[in-house]
Formats: sequence, C-alpha cells, structure tokens
Amino acid sequence: MNKTWRKLGALLLALTLSLSLSVPALAAEAPKTVAETAREAAAAAITYGAASSAAWAVWQDGEIVASGAQAGASAGEGAKQPPAADLFGVGSVSKIYTTVAVLQLAEAGKLELDQPVVRYLPDFRMADSRYRDITVRMLLNHSSGLMGSSMGSGLLFGDAGEEAADTLLERLATQRLKAEPGAYSVYCNDGFTLAQLVVEAVTDQNFQDYLHANILDPAGLEETRFPDELLGSEEEERVAPIFQAGDDRPLPMDCLGVVGTGGIYATAEDLARFGGALTGQTLLKEETRNAMAAPEYAGGLWPEEGPDALAYGLGWDSVEWFPFSQSGVTALVKGGDTQYYHAGLVVLPEHGLAAAVLSSGGVSTYNELAASRMLLAALAAKGVKVDETPLKLPEAQPALMPKEQAELSGYYASLMVYKVDVAADGTLTMHYLNMPGVPDRTFTYYSDGSFRDEANASAIRLVKEDNGRVYLHQRAFTELPGLSGLPASNYAAVKLPEHEISPELQELWDKRMAETVVVPMNERYSSQTYLALGAAFAAEAELAESAEFAPGYTGALEIVDENHARYVPQLPGNAGRDGYDLEFRRDEAGTLWMYQSNGSVAMDLAAAPALSTGKDGRTVCTIQPDGYARWYRVGEKAAGKTMTVRTPENAGFWVYDGKGGVTASSVLWDDQAVKLPEGGLVVFAGDPGARFALDFQDR
Repeated sequence: MNKTWRKLGALLLALTLSLSLSVPALAAEAPKTVAETAREAAAAAITYGAASSAAWAVWQDGEIVASGAQAGASAGEGAKQPPAADLFGVGSVSKIYTTVAVLQLAEAGKLELDQPVVRYLPDFRMADSRYRDITVRMLLNHSSGLMGSSMGSGLLFGDAGEEAADTLLERLATQRLKAEPGAYSVYCNDGFTLAQLVVEAVTDQNFQDYLHANILDPAGLEETRFPDELLGSEEEERVAPIFQAGDDRPLPMDCLGVVGTGGIYATAEDLARFGGALTGQTLLKEETRNAMAAPEYAGGLWPEEGPDALAYGLGWDSVEWFPFSQSGVTALVKGGDTQYYHAGLVVLPEHGLAAAVLSSGGVSTYNELAASRMLLAALAAKGVKVDETPLKLPEAQPALMPKEQAELSGYYASLMVYKVDVAADGTLTMHYLNMPGVPDRTFTYYSDGSFRDEANASAIRLVKEDNGRVYLHQRAFTELPGLSGLPASNYAAVKLPEHEISPELQELWDKRMAETVVVPMNERYSSQTYLALGAAFAAEAELAESAEFAPGYTGALEIVDENHARYVPQLPGNAGRDGYDLEFRRDEAGTLWMYQSNGSVAMDLAAAPALSTGKDGRTVCTIQPDGYARWYRVGEKAAGKTMTVRTPENAGFWVYDGKGGVTASSVLWDDQAVKLPEGGLVVFAGDPGARFALDFQDR
C-alpha cells in the first residue's frame, strides 16, 4: 500500500473482496411485538457494529408506534449515552432531503430533471467538455460521471464551516470526468452538493432555509437540525456523543460542511416521520414519489444477476431491498455514514410504514437491516407475509474450465487492487496487492461459468461487458442472526488494461509511493483528517515494506509520466467511487508536493523542519498567506519539553507521538500545554495570518 495521504472518504471505504460480512454469533428469539422486535434488532445492530449508542423508531400510518435508545454493552462510562442525547448525524440520509427539494422544484416547474446542470448553474465548469451533458437527474441517480468527492475541509470537529460546499465549483473547474455522463451509476457525493447548489440558485434562497420552509415545517419535523443551529446552543447537549476507538473521552461535535450531502441531524423519531411523509402527499405528489422509486440504476452498466444491496433510484440507495422485493413489496432504503455517525432509513410506501435506526459508532448497513427487521414485524402484525428464504447460489457442479477463461487473468482494481490468476485446471486465485495481511483466496470453476469458494457459498464470475471491459462479479448471501439477510451481486473490480512503461519509470513510482510520507496542507484546522492521520500513519508504517503494484500502475491509477497518474476504473455501484488523478511537483527548494484532482494538497513530510524552541524558550508560528498548515518534527532540542500554546481564533494545533497517535490537540481537548514526545510531529493550522505564540519549559 502506498504511503500517500488519502481523503477520509477513502479511509472510510476500505473495501475488500470478502464476499460476505464477518459477524459474531447471536441467538435471537422470535419476538411477539413490533416493540420487542425493535429492541432486539437494534441490539443486534449495536453488537455487530460495535456502536457506543443507538436510537430507533418505527412510524406507522401517521404516528410513531415504537421507539427507544440503548448504549452498547462494551461502552465505557464515557461512552454511555446521556438520557437527553437524542440527536444523531444522519449522514448521507441527508441526500434524500436534497432529492425531495429538487423534485419539489421540478413539480413547481422551476427546473427539469433532464436539463443540463449548467442551465441552472452557469458558473459550473470542468476541464472536460462532457460536463455540459450532466443533467440534474444524473446528480440524483449517481450517474454524472464526476470523480466522486471533493470534500476537503468538509468533515470537521465542532465547526460548522461550509468551505467544502462554497468551493466545490472552484474544485470541479480543474477536474475531468471519470466516465461518460449517464454511462453508469456509482456513488457520488459531489453530485448531491451540486444539487444543493442548484436548489439555492433556482430559489435564490439559503439551502437550510428552503428545507425548513418546504420540508421540515410541512412534515412537522420539529426535531431535525443543522450543525450551525446546534453548535454553541443549549441543544448541543442533546447531541449523541462520539468517540475514537479505545478512548472514552467524547470528541467535539461531528460537523459536515456539505449539508445536502451528509450534514443533517435528527432524532430517530423525526427521521422515521420524514420517511413516513414520503408515503403520502405531504411533500411530493404520488407520480413524483413513484418516479423517485423507479430503478434508475438500470439505465446504465449494471450486473444482470441480482439482487444486491444497491439498486439506485433517485436519492435512494436501493429501490429493490431484500427480502421485501422477494414478495413484491416496495422497500426504499438509504444509509448514511460519517466518520462517527451511522444511519439507516427504510420506507414501505405501499403500507404506510417507515423505520429509522441511528447510532454513534456502528455501521449503516447493520442499521438498515435492523430497520428492515422492525418493518417485517409490523407487516406480520398486519397479516402481510414476506418471503425471507435465504438466497443460495444456483445449482452447479465443478466442471472443466474453457481455455479462454485463463485469458482473463490479470490485475483488477476498484478501491483496492487484486491480482487474479486463472489456472488451466480451473482454479482462480485472488491475491490482494495492497492488503498483504489478507491471505490469498482460491475458487474453483463450476458448470454455470462461475468460480466458487470451498463452501460453495460465494461465487466469482469474470464478465466481459458491452463496453469491452472485463469485470469481476461477486455473488453471495450473508445471514445475520437477529437481522435480515444481506445479498451481494455486484461488480467488485474491473480488469486494468495492459499498460507498458519503462522499468525506470515503474521503479521511480514504486519507490516514491512505498517510501514517501505526505501530510495534508490545505485542510481546515478543525478537520477530522488530522485525527484520522494517526491511524493512517500506523497502518502505513506496517505495510510500507509489503507494497505491491500492478505493472504500469500505482494503485488503481495509470502512470502517465514521472509526475502524473490517472484514475482508470469504471465501476458501477460503490466500488468505483471517489477516484482522483494525481500530480507530483517539486518547488524551488526541491520539496515534493502531491496534488489530487479533488483539490487536496499534501507535502512530503521529509521537508518538515525541526520545531525551534527559540533562543529564550519562546517563538511564534504564523500561518502564511497561502493558508497551508505548518508541520514540524519534534527533534532532540524540543523532545521532553513542555510546550505551551496561545492559540488564536480560527486556528488549532495537533501533536502526534512517534507512532502517529494524537497526544494533544486544541481542537479535540482544548489543550494549551503538552509535553512534546520524542520523534513526534506538531502541526499548526488556521486562517492566513493566524499567529501562535509558543513557550517551552523543561518540565
């Protein structure tokens, strides 16, 4: 694995081709009521996801019929949810609010879904002429072809800054598309931030004001909030606390600067009410709601076999959710994950039902499955049966493999990179290039053209699509005691085209990506990236000596020349999200800089100077006009000294020990003094001109 700094989105999405979720064993008795089912399902979601706390609610025919909250069994005292803490970040479930806003404007004739975005955002530009073909609909069904996430300084602690949304058009102006608009649907955060900007442009109104007037108030959603409404108010005490793994100290409030993409807060009851409002005429007409639930994913490249956990509609992650789809019941699902909050919303429009599960810590998929279990109980109480028979792979037997299958050997990529070897004896071996700790997996050829594992529980098929590319299709079904089952049928990776470069160029990139550590320079002082870096430093140090790369590539990026690499994978669903092109430059001093096409800027850590203690134990650090962070190494002169920092407004500092762990932070814990660790790092960040006064003492 390379040692470059990556966005939080990539850190959150460390996808592996496991073909199933690994879950602990749970024994769940059949409950008798919706409330009992809800408690047991929520407990299962908490256990599977190791959540510190969760809240849930079921809405039926106009009212909340069950709700509750629970702390995780393994949570320490600091992680116990206070009784009044009932507001959680809903993460990407915010995209449904944005979708409703856009559809309301379409109903009012103020915009048309199939008109180009540039019609409503004339300042929208890209370094790719195809951007003119991106329609509003494509923003909502994830088929715009945008790279994915330009969310630098968008995930913050205790800071409602909206820089990520305010600068999106500027960041997109230098980007290219990774796919033809409309070619396929792949999860895309930037599309919904653009949709937020469309709403503001069409209405000449602040996005939050629009939501209050046209969604929250009409639907009676009195317990839905935005970060800037919570920070510093009495209601901030109602926000469910968040934690980093292994630490009982609560972190500052989790804030997203892209509200329409993932920044909304709500109680579980209010989120369930919002889902309920989408079963009637309160917010949208029936025709519009039906269009929202149509299979938009089917308009582009998508595996023929199903079902899968993803089946995009307009805004919805799935409009064909298992097991409801097995019995002809429409179930609409949206999940949401920030770094610290996780949400699941499931709506059954034909039956007037909705359920929401929110958690601090955990995983949105488990929350969605818990909400599904609650709704299955509600349907059963109404006498509606749903077929929950676990799915199985089609009947097939081991067979002789056609010789042409061996020609499909090669390197396959998504968020991860795999080497796939297909032997003449019908054995397919998966080798994980950038996850050396994961053992190789072996599959055997079967009569239906698939390669299956030893348990005959998961299958791989190498599929050549109409676009000429070869895809690695995975199919499996995971049973989760206490929750609903989870099917998988998706393209997990695409074969990388052969790309020959000189041995010298390959060696240059391999060495650079294996040995160079870069640190973020243009992240806001309150960015969650600074905390995530601690875990990234530790992980990268362990993997540095095991890095492997496909010939002609660095990760999933095609090497162009000594300083440029281009993102290659074209994958529908989730595995091909959040790509970026890469450029390296050296400044006049010879310092190596890394620029991602999503706007992120990083610097070679080797260029960081030793922290000066000053002649009299006093010095200053000033943020320069470019606003870039200032990184320092803790050398022999500073190690062991106590550094006291007078931190200016709109600024902050972070201190890391020699292993990359955060030991002090003015942002997280309001630290003012810290004993500097030997071999550590210090970073100061803030607005241009911010001046930190530093005092050093031997104590």
